[in-house]
Amino acid sequence: MSNKLSVLIITKNEEEHMKPLLSSIDFADEIVVLDSYSTDKTTEIAEEMGAKVLYRKFDYHAAQKNWGLEQLKNDWVLIVDADERIPEDLKSEIKSILNQNEIKEKAFWIKRINYLMDCKVQYSGWQNDKVIRLFDRKHCKYNDKLVHEEIETTEKIGVLKQKLEHYTYKDFKTYFEKFQKYSTQKALIKFKKGKKAGLFELLIKPGFKFFQRYIMKLGILDGKIGVVVCSMAAFHDFLVYLKMWRMQNGEKLD
Repeated sequence: MSNKLSVLIITKNEEEHMKPLLSSIDFADEIVVLDSYSTDKTTEIAEEMGAKVLYRKFDYHAAQKNWGLEQLKNDWVLIVDADERIPEDLKSEIKSILNQNEIKEKAFWIKRINYLMDCKVQYSGWQNDKVIRLFDRKHCKYNDKLVHEEIETTEKIGVLKQKLEHYTYKDFKTYFEKFQKYSTQKALIKFKKGKKAGLFELLIKPGFKFFQRYIMKLGILDGKIGVVVCSMAAFHDFLVYLKMWRMQNGEKLD
């Protein structure tokens, strides 16, 4: 490739994902795993498969990623989560772009195909899921947000045709572990901004979220998994507002 590629992966106890993930990015010139002191075989597997492993205590995703970007050798970067895979058609498209002598776009949106517990989710509000993952780090960085961090750039952004595979949660246990963390972070952010939660937020908004995802965003077409996805989205909103309500009443979140 005319432009060399570095891949950055943020990890913490992801041993089950490392082999299939690293096998799918074997075309990269550099693979860096930034680990938050895993207690399983994540880093051992990464090193065995040729990745460079760095360590940093995790604070939040944007800070972790921005620090990791500074450690890379190459300007063009592909950020991949441990539960994602680069299929062959996407790999070929990325290589084709990097083979150009001059790339006009400095970042690219990549659409995702999402799976929940091995079931493909085509609707339920997930149908337009896309992320900026391929970019020139000279022109891009993550905004300083605690959750849902995004790439910021003033340059032109392109859109890739091929899709990234995203294997979200393998079971409900894994889902609810992250569910608790993200709902707490979101509740804290809203609370610090002075937003309030009352009966309307606790009783009406979650119900509307289910209706929106299941009917308006065609979750009904996803069958049983659509019911699960839409119900979890509604319950997530309920939990965020419940945690805000607790803070309004002087409770501290765990």
